[in-house]
Amino acid sequence: MFEAAELGRSISKHDYKEQEPILREKLLLTQFALQQANVPVYILLEGVNNKDKGDVINLLNQWFDTRGLEVNGFGAKTEAEASRPRFWRYWRNFPARGRIGLFFGSWYSGELIKRAIKKQKKVAFDVHMQRILALETTLARDGALILKFWLHSSQSTQKQRLKELKAAQKEGWKSSQADFQILTHYPRYIHAAERAIRLTDQAIAPWYVVESEDNYYRDLTVVKQIIETAESHLATLPKEEDTKKNTPSQTTETSEKAPTDAPKTPKEELITEPTILSQLKQPPSEEPDNNSKHLAMLQEKLTRLSWQAYHKGISFILVFEGWDAAGKGGAIRRIMQAVDARIARVISIAAPSDEEKAHHYLWRFWRHIPASGKHTIYDRSWYGRVLVERVEGFATENEWRRAYTEINNFEEQIIHHGSLLLKFWLHIDQEEQLKRFEARENIPYKQHKITEEDWRNRNHWQAYESAVNDMVVHTSTDYAPWTLIAANNKHYARIAVLEALCDKLENRLKETK
Repeated sequence: MFEAAELGRSISKHDYKEQEPILREKLLLTQFALQQANVPVYILLEGVNNKDKGDVINLLNQWFDTRGLEVNGFGAKTEAEASRPRFWRYWRNFPARGRIGLFFGSWYSGELIKRAIKKQKKVAFDVHMQRILALETTLARDGALILKFWLHSSQSTQKQRLKELKAAQKEGWKSSQADFQILTHYPRYIHAAERAIRLTDQAIAPWYVVESEDNYYRDLTVVKQIIETAESHLATLPKEEDTKKNTPSQTTETSEKAPTDAPKTPKEELITEPTILSQLKQPPSEEPDNNSKHLAMLQEKLTRLSWQAYHKGISFILVFEGWDAAGKGGAIRRIMQAVDARIARVISIAAPSDEEKAHHYLWRFWRHIPASGKHTIYDRSWYGRVLVERVEGFATENEWRRAYTEINNFEEQIIHHGSLLLKFWLHIDQEEQLKRFEARENIPYKQHKITEEDWRNRNHWQAYESAVNDMVVHTSTDYAPWTLIAANNKHYARIAVLEALCDKLENRLKETK
């Protein structure tokens, strides 16, 4: 694969100086066009020689307008990074729409080194490449422009570089352990790189192999490729007048722009078509016997289990979805009464901020992934993309349909890291919801819980139930299944949630013994 990047290409200093002002101007104009089009740009620099990557970073840092540029360098993982899923360190540094992210090293670097020094088996390497493929596909389908450069130097050049590094090390100069690992294991490193490129090269996130023996040739080739690829990408974007017609607003709560003039009436039409939710059997309406004692016993058990999980570095992440007034808040409060606030927190998801809208919708959820041993409870979650955004038209059909795969990949990485993920849907029927709505209106200290939006959403009940049905079908996986709770009776629902959490947590702790 890399033979074509060892042909001795070069550009004279005179030719370089002649092309430099023209290309600098073109690069700036390209950056401004991408900014105007709100395109996030990812430029990944990989290769054998860290000096090559550093030189290109420095060049782009000079030629781009730095006000729209972010430079990210990744070395050894920090304690915070090591305690979270692999891609967390990258997601939190992803550029917003209209900005350019330069990545000195990336989600490839560590895997290539581990494979080269025989600390990773081929199967594990290939699995990680598949995760990378899914990540880049997710970003590209959301509108990102991804350019991946492999800056290639021959083995003979690297041998000379190794001598220079050893000499520099004797003189006290700084050189990283990774430099020596790469250069010492050059053939295996190149073999791993070839495989990585074959497995992850795709039209929407292509690799560009650049010969790097000559600095002038390397620099101009990279700049020209950025300009050419960006121009092609911009040419495929819809015109501005087309995008204004239907632009989703990326929200997980009903938007303030939604109409609120629907009649507030208890006479909504009940749905008759069977769904997964309609098959749930609701418990008796009366309070279960010894409810208070049972609840207290489960809370005491959860207190003990949550601390054990903390000390073993096991996180649990709870997702609560359900109808308005289904009792999500009440169930969460009973959990937090048992779990120490020093090791757990609740995140209530509302309409995204401007900063969150400027990123992929999963970005804000990746940022909140807890460190090992810590616990996070989501009051509504990333499932807003396939629920409210789908029903209210805030996401296009293409966006919410591809979200099933994106969500499954996201959750698989959480599980792979060792966290426990439980997803609860609290289900009440329409009659029960009406009772709770009316009670909220009539009880002063509950009136803040009811809005015109809640009443309006009842008129979309059938559409929401259909969306929930599809959500369960597509995202109830063997590693992250949905737990559907019949919640007409709040007492039974709270007990069911606590029992499920304690059982899962207890089983996970037994597995670690």
